[in-house]
Amino acid sequence: MRSQYIKTFIICFLLVPAFGFAQHTPVQKPAIIPQPSEIEWKEDIFTLPERAVVCYNSGAENAAAWMQKLLKNTYTESFTMPGEDCVGFSIHIKEELKESLGEEGYQLKITHNTVFISAAAEAGLFYGIQTFRQMLPSGIEQNRLTEEIRIPQVEITDHPRFAWRGSMLDISRSFFGMDYLKKHLDRMALYKMNRLHLHLTDDQGWRIEIKSKPKLTEIGGQGAVKNGRSGFLTQEDYKELQKYAEARNITIIPEIDMPGHIYAALRAYPELNCDSLTNIKPDMATPPELFHGYEVGWSKLCLEKPEVYDFVSEVMAELSEITTGKYIHIGGDEIDDERYEEFVVKADSIVRENGKTVIGWEEVTQAPVHSDFISQRWNGKTQSVVDTRIIESICTRFYFDHANVPGQENTNNWCQERGVSLKDAYNFENENPNVIGVEAPVWTELVTSDDIADNRLWPRTIAAAEVGWTVSEAKDFNAFLQRLGQHGQRLDNLDINYFRSPSVEWNSENEEGVFSDFMPEEIRIIKIENGK
Repeated sequence: MRSQYIKTFIICFLLVPAFGFAQHTPVQKPAIIPQPSEIEWKEDIFTLPERAVVCYNSGAENAAAWMQKLLKNTYTESFTMPGEDCVGFSIHIKEELKESLGEEGYQLKITHNTVFISAAAEAGLFYGIQTFRQMLPSGIEQNRLTEEIRIPQVEITDHPRFAWRGSMLDISRSFFGMDYLKKHLDRMALYKMNRLHLHLTDDQGWRIEIKSKPKLTEIGGQGAVKNGRSGFLTQEDYKELQKYAEARNITIIPEIDMPGHIYAALRAYPELNCDSLTNIKPDMATPPELFHGYEVGWSKLCLEKPEVYDFVSEVMAELSEITTGKYIHIGGDEIDDERYEEFVVKADSIVRENGKTVIGWEEVTQAPVHSDFISQRWNGKTQSVVDTRIIESICTRFYFDHANVPGQENTNNWCQERGVSLKDAYNFENENPNVIGVEAPVWTELVTSDDIADNRLWPRTIAAAEVGWTVSEAKDFNAFLQRLGQHGQRLDNLDINYFRSPSVEWNSENEEGVFSDFMPEEIRIIKIENGK
């Protein structure tokens, strides 16, 4: 042990000359999103050194690895090692911070020669690193930075307002595969979001492999909305995706929508239908036809059949077994059936028996579900008979498949004709003590490519991230717009096809290459017209 401390001292001593000492030359204050709880900028600066030690204590090993990965995109040569308060980067778990900061809060202090990050748990350290990441030039997202990096010294104490800071992507109407989902997780992590809700099943497609019911993906996975993509996640894909998310402190929430929005399953297993298909009204499609339309609320399981509950039990048992998070979403929206309440109470019980916490759209709370149930509020019209925890996804604020600005083409407008603006999302407030957080859905009837998904998700997802993290008293929309504008180049470098909100003064022109839209013939015409 003594030799380890001697080694730490020697390395730290050797690295001291590599650091720039405090200078008074002003540098621009970085734009941090979400806005931290407490932030105090200092007059002096920290200069990123050519060599640095990343010291960590027990429990902070992964955070040290994240920091070293970040530094690899700079000119800094870094080393990781166990130790306390080394010159360079000092990353430590301090359990005593849990009472004041919880498991996701952190302290970040930058002096003239050291970056200190402390937290009660690994998640807090990870978020502290994301804040430091935003202090570095945006080129860090793509390239190895070779020019000197100077950052204002600062002290930050930060923790989230809500435990639930979510994004939802509907991959059932149009499929999005592993590459896009991983990119989305990376982008969410930068802005400290911690829940990815995947809408896995609907009338158009079934997107998760259930080995006891192979036809769900063999047949149900073939469909997609018009111009959309078909496909599905294998169980190995799903496990890999969860592991990738967990490394970024994000929990995957799978949704199997039932008893409605279920036509893809009815195609795969026709025995789930009623006689004469009375459960499919109006007849938008009938098995074995595919359904490529946009309409909702026309298909449902035949709730008078006992075998429907055998199906639900098998699917939920298998999904629960491969889901590492503690949540399963059962959908439950937009359905009219005299047996509806009976069904959702049984479905709730089945999922709980498999050791998971149940989430459903707000309509489910018309039934006496268990008190642990979490209601996802999307229209605010349901008369609940139970007092539950609430995730706010109110469509006038958080349905990001709607237009960014009035009149945007190929967007939904059924909830709010003018769309859902950046300001709509940012200015959301709800003081209901049952609210545990916010989540912004993107439904994919009209979102049929990666670029379109980017356009709908970003930058409004950044607004939702700040709503979920920052207390009301620290929020200011105009200040947010200024900070957001400074993230334009970073979003470009992350290869996000974001909507360039006209209310934002972006620090990026999003310029094309030097030969973009160039035609040599145009030059010849100009020469002739000028008599040259």
